[in-house]
Amino acid sequence: MLTLPNILTLSRILAVPLLAFLLWWPRWEFGYGLAFGLYCLMGITDYFDGYLARSSGTVSKLGVFLDPIADKIMVAAVILVLTAQGVLTGPYVGDMHVIAGLVILVREIAVSGLREFLGGLQISVPVSKLAKWKTTFQLVCLGALILGNAMPWWNVRFAAFEINVPHTIGLTTLWAAAVLTVITGWDYLRVGLKHMD
Repeated sequence: MLTLPNILTLSRILAVPLLAFLLWWPRWEFGYGLAFGLYCLMGITDYFDGYLARSSGTVSKLGVFLDPIADKIMVAAVILVLTAQGVLTGPYVGDMHVIAGLVILVREIAVSGLREFLGGLQISVPVSKLAKWKTTFQLVCLGALILGNAMPWWNVRFAAFEINVPHTIGLTTLWAAAVLTVITGWDYLRVGLKHMD
């Protein structure tokens, strides 16, 4: 059970409280810089735990179970803390960006429940290419939002607004992830509905 891939997955889960702690003070630039580094390290371990498990032939049931949970815990924790600290705000729409974060959270919970239901019927739902793009946008947007608070001086003037470059990239990709979340969530739901009598 304690193979290197599983240890990497567990390390991601154990790092979530530290990540949340570093994100708790939005004006603490150094803390957000550390959080960005930790977030990137967690993303790297996410890639390598799967790669090492497949290449060494040590894919385990524990790893298959924990890997998606680790991802969802990290994403949910970052979205919730950034929302609580008022980071999901921007020009024109204010804190309406919270809706995009909420859409992502609802989809993750719903798809997890759907996968559990289908797993009981011994039906697997493969991850689509669109879902992988959704995950990519999701990881980029949260990293950019963290980086924006670490570098509040990285601003450009746009119309009447002075916008922070990484923060704006983060909010834009957050909405892209939310749109792909709805599309892929509907795809999973269609598959699930076929098996609900």
